[in-house]
Amino acid sequence: MTTFTDLGLKPEILQGITALGYEIPTPIQAKVIPQVLDNRSDIVGLAQTGTGKTAAFGLPLLQWTDTSLRTPTSLVLAPTRELCVQIAKDIESYAKYMGKLKVLPVYGGTSITNQIRDLRNGVHILVATPGRLIDLIERKAADLSAIEIVVMDEADEMLNMGFIDDINIILSSCPNDRTTMLFSATMPREIQRLANKYMNNPVEITAGDRNASTSQVEHHYYYIRERDRYLALKRIVDYYPGIYGIVFCKTKLDTQRIADKLMEEGYNAEPLHGDLSQQQRDRVMDKFRNKNVSLLVATDVAARGIDVDSLTHVINYNLPDESETYTHRSGRTGRAGKTGISLVLANIKERSKIRQIENVIKKKFEKKLIPEGSEICRVQLFNLIDKIEKTEAMDNDIEPFLPEIFARFESFSREDLIRKIVAEEFHRFLIYYQNSASLNVPEGSDRDSGRDSDRGDRRDRGSRGRDGDRGYDRGSDRGGDRGGDRGGDRDRGPRSGYKGGNDGDNFARVFINCGKMDDLNPQRLMGIVNDSGNGQRVQFGRIEILDKFSFFEIEKSTERMVLENLNKFEWKNRRIKAEPSEKRGRR
Repeated sequence: MTTFTDLGLKPEILQGITALGYEIPTPIQAKVIPQVLDNRSDIVGLAQTGTGKTAAFGLPLLQWTDTSLRTPTSLVLAPTRELCVQIAKDIESYAKYMGKLKVLPVYGGTSITNQIRDLRNGVHILVATPGRLIDLIERKAADLSAIEIVVMDEADEMLNMGFIDDINIILSSCPNDRTTMLFSATMPREIQRLANKYMNNPVEITAGDRNASTSQVEHHYYYIRERDRYLALKRIVDYYPGIYGIVFCKTKLDTQRIADKLMEEGYNAEPLHGDLSQQQRDRVMDKFRNKNVSLLVATDVAARGIDVDSLTHVINYNLPDESETYTHRSGRTGRAGKTGISLVLANIKERSKIRQIENVIKKKFEKKLIPEGSEICRVQLFNLIDKIEKTEAMDNDIEPFLPEIFARFESFSREDLIRKIVAEEFHRFLIYYQNSASLNVPEGSDRDSGRDSDRGDRRDRGSRGRDGDRGYDRGSDRGGDRGGDRGGDRDRGPRSGYKGGNDGDNFARVFINCGKMDDLNPQRLMGIVNDSGNGQRVQFGRIEILDKFSFFEIEKSTERMVLENLNKFEWKNRRIKAEPSEKRGRR
């Protein structure tokens, strides 16, 4: 059996990974590290999330680092802030005994001035999101002339997020004789083209089958009526009392909406999406990693870089547009030798998508029935009993109160006392699920479910515009995350936008004196407009959230009413000023 000692790593690197408890390399580590160290080969590594890719490229970077230099000799590119920070932390932990080695993460949403200062103070390994690195290159703050090795992690996700032009600029700024390593969970044609263009006879290394799901994950699907999607989610969550997982939505709007509804109903949930500030995202992730939050409701972009090994479930509240994205989602669970469940909520119209995903992951989904109310009550009841059985009574702490407690319960029989305790603790579930109807779609009702799904889709289009989910996600989620990556230090145009389906002569454009600095995002702005009009709903077009002010479009017939209402309204203790945008001029 190969150990890390057999791989020829420096003693101080071995000391660092031994301190972390690493003894036996994972398959991707055992294949990549010798190939890179012995041959300096370009590498295309195909492996799922959670298989140890960071150490597979991070340990060779440390092996080659010359700490006497002050300019970076290694560059790691990552698609998101979260992944960028996580990679830097992991490499620093491996390098604990390497003395003055400096690893610097650079990403948007934080001060570029501080990052420029840190670069000038000397860096050995630079970990960067593409947008922020482009900013640093253009400001002549990042010198890539001494780069010996470039790593592109989650390369398929970087291409999905539209970073290909940035990657071209970055790789063109690095020496031609560099070693290039590309890691991806999937191998679409775009990745192959990237490898052909920028790599020299790369060695392809696969841990498991291409695009296949890890064997530690079970894949379940539930057929639902579109109108029951949220109710089905709640039943599944209630059926797994110890659930600790991620709920994936397609858009930021849905992510915030679902998280808000769960929190309002007492579930321990938080949203994670591109409209949150970096400080808010860090706070949410700290709570999630510490298990103070059991359900993270997230977009695909925001969830990149989540490094949590003990997730029990991944819930696909919406199926992704691309089948390969499902591989990334399901890879969040079943990590570090643990098992997990990836489940899908799908209406009848989405049946073909499930078949496509099965072909990609090379596994069959198991059809499950949405739990009935009686089943959920039984599971929750016996979970309560299990917790009571396992609770250790702290006699020293409660001893002073026991005589009075015993006296109060003296008139109750053992059976009556148990009934009262269970009823008190279990009241919410009994009331909620009492006489609840089944949510399962009867066999042979494809036709009815299809009509129901159509109605649901039409409702969604009416509220989100002609482009529906996809139009909002492409315009807003990438705008938020990628725009945030570029940072706030320079204005490169709108970074958040909600484009309705009727953009044109029927819409009026409005200026409002609030923006990102006031914690404003598209859904909050829509809420402010509707709240200021006592809940009267208006039709929105495009929304552009800038740093200190914003623009939004509404139907012309409602413009006067909206302006009058908004100018009497306050947000964050600040009097709102709204006026037609023509008075401000077009950007």
